[in-house]
Amino acid sequence: MADVAVQSDGRSGGIVIKDDWPGYSLDLFSYPAHYSGDIDCVIIPHGVIMDRTERLARNIMDDLGDHDIVVLCVLKGGYQFCADLVERIKALSRNSNRTIPMRVHFIRLKSYLNDQSTEDLHILGAEDLSFLAGKNVLIVEAIVGTGKTMKALLNYVEAFRPKMIKVAGLLVKRVPHNSACLPDYVGFEIPDRFVVGYALDYNEYFRDLNHICVISESGKMKYKI
Repeated sequence: MADVAVQSDGRSGGIVIKDDWPGYSLDLFSYPAHYSGDIDCVIIPHGVIMDRTERLARNIMDDLGDHDIVVLCVLKGGYQFCADLVERIKALSRNSNRTIPMRVHFIRLKSYLNDQSTEDLHILGAEDLSFLAGKNVLIVEAIVGTGKTMKALLNYVEAFRPKMIKVAGLLVKRVPHNSACLPDYVGFEIPDRFVVGYALDYNEYFRDLNHICVISESGKMKYKI
C-alpha cells in the first residue's frame, strides 16, 4: 500500500487507510468472475488481512496469555476473521511457554437492510449466556461502524457478569457520530465506504470473496432487496 494513503496509528488504532486511498485495481488480483462489475476495487488484499490478523493474535497472546477465555464470534460477517484469528492464537500457543485455553461460542447480529444500518437489532444465539459469568470474554467482530451495535452487544454481555471483556475488530469504519465504542484490538481503520468480502456481505452475497473490496453502485442495485 502506498505510504501516502496508509499509515500506522499504533497498536490500538490499527492500520489507517486514508479517505483518499483509491484501492487496488481489480486487474491485479483474482476474484470470482460472477462478481465482475459488482466491485470497484480491492481495498485490503487477502494476504494483508492474514498478516495483520497474525499480529493481532500476537497482541492478544501478550495480553491474555495463560487466561482461560471464551471467544464470542459475531456471525455472519465475523466467521472468517474469527476462524483465522483463533487458528493463529492456537499456533502461537503451540510454540510458546504461554498458552490460551479457548472455547468458541457463536452469536448472530442483524441490523442491516441493503447498505443501511437500522435501529432494529436482533441478537440470535445469545438467549442464555449465563456460562460467561466469571469468564474472560473475547468478542470477535468483523466491522464496527457507529459503534451502536457493539455498545448494545457489550451491554447485553455485561449483564451476564463476565470477569473481563475484550473486543477484537478487523475493521473500524470512520463514520459520522461514531460513539467511540472502539475495539481493544483493531485490524484496520477504513473510510466510510461499504465494503464486502472476507465473509462480509451485501444481502448475503460476496461472502465468497477473499479480498475486502468496495462494492460498486451497480452491484448494490443488482443485489438489492
